[in-house]
Amino acid sequence: MRILITGGAGFVGSHLCDALLERNHDLTVVDNLILGRKENISHLLGRSDFEFIEEDLLHEKAMRDIFKNGKFDMVYHLAANSDIQKGGKDPMVDYNLTFNTTFHVLQYMKEFGVKKFFFASTSAIYGEAYDVLNEDYGPLRPVSNYGAGKLASEAFISAFSSTYQIQTWITRFPNVVGERFTHGVIYDFIHKLQKSPAELVVLGNGEQCKPYVYVKDLVAGILHVVGHATDPYNVYMLGSDTRTKVKEIAAMVIEEMGLEAKIKYTGGDRGWVGDVPEFRYDLSKVNRLGWKAAYTSNESVRLAIQKALGK
Repeated sequence: MRILITGGAGFVGSHLCDALLERNHDLTVVDNLILGRKENISHLLGRSDFEFIEEDLLHEKAMRDIFKNGKFDMVYHLAANSDIQKGGKDPMVDYNLTFNTTFHVLQYMKEFGVKKFFFASTSAIYGEAYDVLNEDYGPLRPVSNYGAGKLASEAFISAFSSTYQIQTWITRFPNVVGERFTHGVIYDFIHKLQKSPAELVVLGNGEQCKPYVYVKDLVAGILHVVGHATDPYNVYMLGSDTRTKVKEIAAMVIEEMGLEAKIKYTGGDRGWVGDVPEFRYDLSKVNRLGWKAAYTSNESVRLAIQKALGK
């Protein structure tokens, strides 16, 4: 297949590139490099089956040329603002980078007749929901601009899928960890301890509890869903059915760095405005499809720490 990956130089996107190339697809990656990094895909540059284009998805003329020349069979849309705290400071960040990019990609697909679409969604669309989350859970009340941008995107994707006969796969990610990440709790803890090895300041009370999934596990799940779910419109949760507390992550980072740092909690049940203190996934639907994460949440966190430290 001829595949376009938006955000393909990013954390998850670059791993998806690796996996799709192993399956002998021809890839074009479009990334504006706001969060993506060219070094994430440097090992792919120069291959005859891989093209990288630094471009903004909102630059309509350039993107129309890319779609016209690419003659794509499918789009994997991963481009978004993935930094929830950054989006909380300025709503335009998620309006443009999370929602508007999605709308523009859908418009390009409609115009150029691309009929297969994958979308990377998120647990953030649920908001503060303390029940076990599944694909049919509602009502959906996001508490972050990031979650709102993803939910609005899902609404338009549903409409485009139905109106213009675009076969669609949506997977909703939990917290994703692993090599090439650019932010997140593990990233923050490591960098804090590198600056101040004696003390680790942890936002909140450390009891925040969420499922974490290793990035290569996640990519395997994405490709399993796309390869096995055959409905016109498919929605699946991906992740681990286990969870990890922030205080456990802090302890693991300190241990793996060989430090004896003290942990100082700032207090409160969350780290920042828009942070959801806890959630859990019901993965029975994707399990029935034949996929289960290879690593537990704790194993994913430990592995990600070790990879970040070069172990």
